[in-house]
Order: sequence, then structure tokens, then C-alpha cells
Amino acid sequence: MEKTNKIKLFIGLFYVAILFLFLYILFSKFSLSEITSYEFIKNNRNYLNELKNNNLFYLSFIFLIFSAIWVFMAGFLSPLALFSGFIFGKWLGTLLIIFGTAIGATSLYILANYFFKDIVKAKFLDRFENLELKFKKSEFFYLLLYRFIGGIPFAISNIIPCMFNVRPYNFFYATLIGILPQIFIIVSIGDGLENLIEQNEQVPKMLDFIFNPDIYIPLIFFFVILVFTIFLKRIFYKK
Repeated sequence: MEKTNKIKLFIGLFYVAILFLFLYILFSKFSLSEITSYEFIKNNRNYLNELKNNNLFYLSFIFLIFSAIWVFMAGFLSPLALFSGFIFGKWLGTLLIIFGTAIGATSLYILANYFFKDIVKAKFLDRFENLELKFKKSEFFYLLLYRFIGGIPFAISNIIPCMFNVRPYNFFYATLIGILPQIFIIVSIGDGLENLIEQNEQVPKMLDFIFNPDIYIPLIFFFVILVFTIFLKRIFYKK
């Protein structure tokens, strides 16, 4: 038991160290003001577009691996999905981000299931024990609903199913399919932002964002899905 606890402690510390190292490298290269400036975004858009046109396969592979690591390290998914659409467009961007996310989320689930199941149960079992019966009835179907509905921070939602011993391949495919609608919408917004920046040398006005069909159409679908998932969440998480 003592040896197991030491292994868990080592993995946990290693996980946190890698996360802080990644953030340090990111922000040591660029300041927050640089990253959020319009000039920085536009200039790097041109650079990344040139890189993509010269070597699409290489850049796609790097982004796929980066996405998997980002999700595994509990990074926020929405900014990454926006970035994917911004660089790769809505079709290739969606494909890359859902596979990268599914790989990273499944890897995190396997890690939590193997080393941190007791900790996860102690923290979350009281809140989500009603899901155990649902997963036993039809593991893949309810995992699919669980992924589609969301309502839980994504990093936490990746580890909760380890309380119920769901199969990793069911977790992978349920994640791949379940997150697709929301991810496609967010990636489409990123693609719309890229098109808008391409057409404007200066920062676009707010009305340009609001009335651009590449922006407002995905946003409409996003809010429709949001309302629908709120309704489903009341049923799915009902005890």
C-alpha cells in the first residue's frame, strides 16, 4: 500500500511539473499582451498559413500530438478548438481536434483509472453515483450522452468515468462522437475569425463580428445546442 501511494504521489507531482513547465515555456516566449494583440495574431496567421501551405501533413501531425498532450494536461478545450479552425479551417480543423482530444482524454482517463480511482471516488462519488446504473445498462450509449451533454469541466469529465470501470475503447469512441457537434461549431467560429482577419488590416468593429455569417450562424447553432443540452442534463443527472 505504501509503495502504491508513493507511485501515485510521484505521478501526481510529475503531472503538475509538466503542466507548469509547459505554461512557463509558453509565456516565456510571449507576453499576454503580445498574444492578445491584433498585430500579433495577424502576423502569425500569415506565417502559419505559409507553413501550412508548404507542409500541411507535418503541421497537422504536430497539432494532433499537441492537442492530445494539451487535453491530457487538462488544458482548456475551447481555445484550442478556435485555434484549430483559425489555422486549418472547419473541416480539417475539426478532424484534427476531435482525434487529438479523444486520444488525450482517453490517456488521462486510463491514468486516472489506474492510479487515482480511489481519490476520484472520494471526491465525486456522492455527486455522480447515479451514473453507475446508467453506464451498466448501456455503457457506450450513456457515455455518448455524457459526452454530448457536458456540463462538467472537461478535464474533470475525463476522470469521472473511472469510478465505473468503463472500457477505454468505449470511452474513446464516445468522446470522439459525443464532442463532435460542439467542437465543429467552435472550430467553425475560429474559421470565421480567420476569414474576417484576412479581410481587415485593422481590428474589425464589433458589428463586423456580429453580422458576419461565418460568425453568427455557428453562434446560433451553439446556443441551440446549449439550450438542448441544458434540458437533457436535467434528465441525465437526475437521481
